[in-house]
Amino acid sequence: MTSMVNQALDNFMMRFSSFAQAHSEVTTIEFDADWPSKCYQLTDSAQPVSPTSWKPILRTEMSDFAELSSALELELHPDVAVFYSRYWSDNIFAEHPSGRLQILQAWNGDDFDRLQQNIVGHILMKRRLRQPETIFIALTDEDDFILTVDNQTGAVMLEQVGLKPKAQISPNLARFLTEIVPTTDGF
Repeated sequence: MTSMVNQALDNFMMRFSSFAQAHSEVTTIEFDADWPSKCYQLTDSAQPVSPTSWKPILRTEMSDFAELSSALELELHPDVAVFYSRYWSDNIFAEHPSGRLQILQAWNGDDFDRLQQNIVGHILMKRRLRQPETIFIALTDEDDFILTVDNQTGAVMLEQVGLKPKAQISPNLARFLTEIVPTTDGF
């Protein structure tokens, strides 16, 4: 399944890049020298200006979730590991048949570390509440609702923060990525 997530994520990022050519506002961001990223589209000869453009960058190696897995005594679902470590990217607005969402990604190494800390906090909360362990992948336009991956089954779920998943959105992450389309609509 992991190779299917690679392909589905690559295809989504290609669709996003094509979409961004017609809607440059989705890849325009304030330049922040204190928050560096390979995603910034800067020329060597020019001083960075704000706003500037960015694009998702395929990473040269997959991030290691070993520390997270060891700390939680939990094997992170491999689809989620691919999802969060294949690209450096800003978050991306998209639409799924079930509603509008914002795909979460890591902008740089520090952001990836913060993401892992948030995943640990989320899983510890799920354990304390004696609920199935899930890993968040997207925000929704509904207050306190997120999209998660069930760590056991790999299904993409709609979940209200602090509660058990409400509904299955897609049977797996690869299929979910084929079902979403980039959008300019923020929320």
